[in-house]
Amino acid sequence: MAYQFTKDLETGNINIDVQHKELITAINNLLDACGQGKGRAQIVETARFLENYTIKHFADEEKLQIQSKYPDYTNHKQLHESFKKTVAQIVKKLEAQGPTVALVGEINSVLAGWLINHIKREDKKLAEHIKNSK
Repeated sequence: MAYQFTKDLETGNINIDVQHKELITAINNLLDACGQGKGRAQIVETARFLENYTIKHFADEEKLQIQSKYPDYTNHKQLHESFKKTVAQIVKKLEAQGPTVALVGEINSVLAGWLINHIKREDKKLAEHIKNSK
């Protein structure tokens, strides 16, 4: 199942939305690589791209939070830190085990599920704050 960037995921902040689309594409690419039985090296490379892009996106988003004096910055940053650790753990598991059925399920539920819910709840609040603080 491929994830879609749907209207309910739009924050209204163009930069954030573009990066969210890229993150969803990266998760889909990782799931596709696993599902198509690509070589472990390619799967790990795709997972590392997702890991690096997550780090970049969160840094960009946190910069916007600081600039706009976002009141929930500390909590939002903790959510990001936790997710970065989860992605790093999944990359390590992929390197060690390859794309097991359990790991693909974890990518689906933990990574994709977390990201979709985070965008809908936390990032929409952030985008609203940024819009109102201008």
